[in-house]
Amino acid sequence: MEIGSLADIALAQMPSMSTTAPSDIAVAMLSKQLDLTQEMGADMIKAMEHSVNPSVGGNIDVYA
Repeated sequence: MEIGSLADIALAQMPSMSTTAPSDIAVAMLSKQLDLTQEMGADMIKAMEHSVNPSVGGNIDVYA
């Protein structure tokens, strides 16, 4: 059974909802994703600030 058909069955089982409910859910999910992305960006900045060492990575050995 395909995932798409499972989704169709699940949607058919749901009581009828107003047209704004799915969009409200989508907006809430996007808002949560934006918050998570901003938090991950802040963590990345902190990690980069802690790893500032000009001598690290200056020389790369490319011979195997």
